[in-house]
Amino acid sequence: MTTHPTPALISHYSSGGVGVDDATIWAVEAHLETCADCRALLTDAVDPCTRELLDRVAGAVAAGITAGPGPVRRRRLRRTGVAARVLPWLATAAGLMLAAVLFEKTFASLPSLVLLIAPVAPLVPVAAVWSRRLDPAWELTATTPRTGLPLLMRRTLGVLIAVVPVLAVAGWGTGHSVGLWLLPALGFTAGTLALGTVVGVDRAALALAVTWSAGVVAPSLAGGQLPTVLTGNSLPGWAVTTVVLTAVLLVRARRRPRELTRTFR
Repeated sequence: MTTHPTPALISHYSSGGVGVDDATIWAVEAHLETCADCRALLTDAVDPCTRELLDRVAGAVAAGITAGPGPVRRRRLRRTGVAARVLPWLATAAGLMLAAVLFEKTFASLPSLVLLIAPVAPLVPVAAVWSRRLDPAWELTATTPRTGLPLLMRRTLGVLIAVVPVLAVAGWGTGHSVGLWLLPALGFTAGTLALGTVVGVDRAALALAVTWSAGVVAPSLAGGQLPTVLTGNSLPGWAVTTVVLTAVLLVRARRRPRELTRTFR
């Protein structure tokens, strides 16, 4: 409706639209939403009894609002997301490193358990941050455009921010070089994410942890010496390995984003 409705049409509308077709009724309603003058005509056209009833209702509502209780303060929702549910796994990693420090202080003649455990210490929390059993909003997360690699990298960074200081304290307390515990930990984290694009992060973390424990930790403790992969000469190799595995992860994520999302389970 481009022109104002006639007073007669407004009067018909105020009486219930008797004798007026639906299309005209809709046009009048659309016009009244934007025209204050026509709304004033509608007010005058309304039956006096109806106006009196509306005034009484409006007055009662206003009085109830004035006399009623104030607005209820909105409570903040308790955070029960994946971050809170990963805390026990972070505490487990911290406890494991504390036990490794105590073991090394007690049995000084044995190989450093701190260096042996540090590479796999972040793996359990990393797997936990992308576990559908620990994420209460997994279905929503897995179907959003921001899932996949970006979300996984943010959560992995959060785990490393929590775990690396624990490793730093353990390394400082036992007098080990930063590179000997940091680079292997980063290398295993990158390896878990890269292998996770194929078998899932949780399975990749478990496989690497078991392989490292059986192939390196147990033989080192049994033989009484650290393996060559945890000596100063191995640092360039760990650095190259970390960079290569990170590059593999990024390439796979860009080529197959859908497959990447499905394999993170």
